[in-house]
Amino acid sequence: MATSQAAPARRARRLLPRPRRGEKRGLSRWSLGRILAVTGAIVAALLVIASIIGVTTLLVLSERRVELVDRLDPALLAAQQLDAATVDQETGVRGYALAPNPEFLAPYERGRADEARLIAELRRLGAAQADLLGDVAAVEAATTRWRAVYADPVLAAVAAGTPTPSPDVGKVAFDQVRGALEAQRNRLFAQRDDARDNLDGAAALLTTVGVVTLVGLGLGIAGLLLWLRRVVVAPTHRLAREVREVADGDLEHSVGAAGPREITELGEDVEAMRVLIVRELADTEQARQELDSRSRELARSNSDLEQFAYVASHDLQEPLRKVASFCQLLQRRYQGQLDERADQYIEFATDGAKRMQVLINDLLAFSRVGRQGEPRRPVDLGELVDRAAENVGRALEDAEGRVEHGDLPTVLGEPALLTTVFQNLLGNSVKFRGEDPPVLRVDAEHDPDDPERWLIRFRDNGIGIDAEYAERIFVIFQRLHAKDAYPGTGIGLAMCRKIVEHHEGAMWLEPSEGPGTVFVVALPVLPPTSTDIDPEVVP
Repeated sequence: MATSQAAPARRARRLLPRPRRGEKRGLSRWSLGRILAVTGAIVAALLVIASIIGVTTLLVLSERRVELVDRLDPALLAAQQLDAATVDQETGVRGYALAPNPEFLAPYERGRADEARLIAELRRLGAAQADLLGDVAAVEAATTRWRAVYADPVLAAVAAGTPTPSPDVGKVAFDQVRGALEAQRNRLFAQRDDARDNLDGAAALLTTVGVVTLVGLGLGIAGLLLWLRRVVVAPTHRLAREVREVADGDLEHSVGAAGPREITELGEDVEAMRVLIVRELADTEQARQELDSRSRELARSNSDLEQFAYVASHDLQEPLRKVASFCQLLQRRYQGQLDERADQYIEFATDGAKRMQVLINDLLAFSRVGRQGEPRRPVDLGELVDRAAENVGRALEDAEGRVEHGDLPTVLGEPALLTTVFQNLLGNSVKFRGEDPPVLRVDAEHDPDDPERWLIRFRDNGIGIDAEYAERIFVIFQRLHAKDAYPGTGIGLAMCRKIVEHHEGAMWLEPSEGPGTVFVVALPVLPPTSTDIDPEVVP
């Protein structure tokens, strides 16, 4: 189904002037997939750039934090502890010199052990900076010189019991130690302050970069969205607006589209469909004009046919009656006076004239069905069946037949025409009876497939009709038997079907397993409000 619907659009698109490969400009050469891919790539690039800037700033911040927290702060703490360790040594030596008690040497020994550990720690922390290593070397040299000029001689003199060196010598040497330690602390404090300032600057830089990156990323995404709106959404809205103008009835409005390739091709398809619709409407208008012309010709033809029917009913029947009358006069006056062949010829002429009169009358009745009649009104089909039975009462009595019917519905119709249908069916049951007296049964039921119509069945016990002739019997002038076997013109069932179809119904022969024939007449169910219709008002 989709292929059959798309074929006219493809044919119409071939009728439109198609742009050559080099004629498409700008976005018309871009597909929606390409536009979305480019947009995604730009967004990804922006995210990557923002990530690189953020990672770089975080690395700088981390380096500043490591410099401050992991190197300078521990080095400053170690320098302060080293100062305490040297003080413990100096205190221990002076106390031991005043009172040679071995317990007074405990601070000195502990201070020397701490000094060795702290100097090693300071060398490790200041391995990357020569000035810090120089400060450590200066402290180590000062403490070594203090021990050489004062501490070691004091310990040796106390051990030998000789006089100790003057405390002034130790003071001068230890002042040099304090000076070296002070220089080391001042350098570490200065470096710590610089590192703290660098850390604060890195944090501020990270904040600034983050804000700028977020703002730039937001502006970039907003710009991309605006670009997508201009190159995708706006052309789509423009195409939809032009399509609505065409849908509102302005079929002469040409549909154009600009933008991605899919939207451009969609606009071309819509334009092709519009061209196709315009052409089909033009063809339809031409066909309608031709139909109007033929309708006028048909109306003139019907008028001619009505005129012909008038002529046939008056002008043609008058000479035909004259021929039949004189043939009958010849038959009455000269019967037996001429030879047998002349009597036979006169009989043939008389019979032909009579059958011609019957044929013309039947044909006129058939042609007038639906054009002349009484207004439709609700009619009881049971009453019409009884009336039809009265009309064929003489034939029923002669054949010793009977008509039976159950509860029949009320329908909207012309009583005379429906009576003609029933009378034809009753007459056929009497005419085409079998050896037993004819019995016709009429019943009605709702159509199981269509509850809006009645099915009226006429069932008899006659000779029946083969299923292969189920449609032939409804063709005008079609007979299944010779006219010598059964009289008639072969127009009755054709007239019955035409009358039933005039009442918006249907009529057919229903196959039956047993003997006889079953005709079905389908008529619409009477509308609920039709029982109150005035018969004089129904058209």
